[in-house]
Amino acid sequence: MKPIGLAVIGAGYWGPNLVRNAQATPTLRLEWLCDLDTDRARSVLGPYTTVRTTDSYEQVLADPNVAAVAIATPAATHFDLVRAALEAGKHVLVEKPLTPSSAEAAKLVDLAEEAGLTLMCDHTYCYTPAVRKIRELVHGGEIGEVQFVDSVRINLGLVQPDVDVLWDLAPHDLSILDFVLPQGMRPVAVAAQAADPIVAGRACVAYLTLWFAGETMAHVHVNWLSPTKIRTTVIGGSRRTIVWDDLNPQQRVSVHDRGVDLTPASRLAPDERRAALISYRVGDIQVPALPEREALRSVMEEFATAIHEGRPALTDGRAGLRVVRLLEAASRSIAAGGSKELVEGDS
Repeated sequence: MKPIGLAVIGAGYWGPNLVRNAQATPTLRLEWLCDLDTDRARSVLGPYTTVRTTDSYEQVLADPNVAAVAIATPAATHFDLVRAALEAGKHVLVEKPLTPSSAEAAKLVDLAEEAGLTLMCDHTYCYTPAVRKIRELVHGGEIGEVQFVDSVRINLGLVQPDVDVLWDLAPHDLSILDFVLPQGMRPVAVAAQAADPIVAGRACVAYLTLWFAGETMAHVHVNWLSPTKIRTTVIGGSRRTIVWDDLNPQQRVSVHDRGVDLTPASRLAPDERRAALISYRVGDIQVPALPEREALRSVMEEFATAIHEGRPALTDGRAGLRVVRLLEAASRSIAAGGSKELVEGDS
C-alpha cells in the first residue's frame, strides 16, 4: 500500500504518542505536526526530522500531500477541527470523546459518510491485545450469553481543567463495552451519580449503571481520587466469566469456568418450578497467551487500512457517537439526581 500522507494536530499530552507511532507505521507518512506552540512541536520532533511544523491548520489542510489528519486537541475543539478536515477532503482520526455533544457527533458522522471519508475514533483500549481477545471470546460464544459487567477505573489522577471524571475516564469503559459486546447488545438506559468531595468545581467520582434489553446490567466506577490504581473489568456469561486485570502483566485476561446454573423450568413439574434448583459450578481457570504490542500502533495501522480498503474502521464515527450518547444520558442523570435516563436511538 502506498503510504498515506498524515498530519498530527496537537503536540500536547497525546500528540507525541501519535507522532511516534505514525512514524513507525509503514503505511503512513508523517508530513506535519501542527500546534499553536511551534516550539513545543519542534521539541517533540527533535532536531533531525523532515516533518514540518506549523501553527496554521489551514496550511495543513491546503497541502495536497496530506490525505489524513490525526487530531489530539481538547474535546471542545473537535467539532470545528474535524468538520474543517472533512470538508477539505481529509480522512480523520480523532481523540476521545468524538465531540462534547451527540448532535455535533451525528453531524460529523453524516458529513464523513456523504463524502466517502474515513472518520475513526481513537478508542485506544479497543486495540490492546487483551481487549481484542475479550471481543473474540464474547463474539465467539465462549462465555455464553452476557449476564453482567462490572468495570472499575480508579487512580490518583489529574483533575482535568475542561471535563469532569465522567467525560475523562468513562469513555474508555464505554468504548470497550461497545467494542466487545455483541452488535445487537446496546444499552437502552443509564443512571449515574457523581460527587466532588474536594470542591474542584467538577465531579471527581462517578458511578454509572447501564441497562440492556432483558435483565443484563453493567456497572462502571470512575474516580480521580483513589490512592490505589485499579483497572479491572469482569464480564459474566451464562457459561464462563472473563476477568481482565490491566495492571497484571502475567495474567491480564483469565477465563473462569465458574458460575451459577439454574435448572430450566421446562424440565420441572409445574409444582416444582417455584423451587427451581440453583447449582454452583466450579471449574478450571484458563489464561490465554497474549502478544505484547502497543495498542496505538494497531490504531494507526487500522486507520491506514480502513482508508485503503474504503471500509469503516473498527472504532468508526458511529462507535464514537454511541459513546457520546451514553455520556450525555449519564450527565442528564447526574443533573437529575441519579434518575434513569433513556439512551437516544442506536446508531
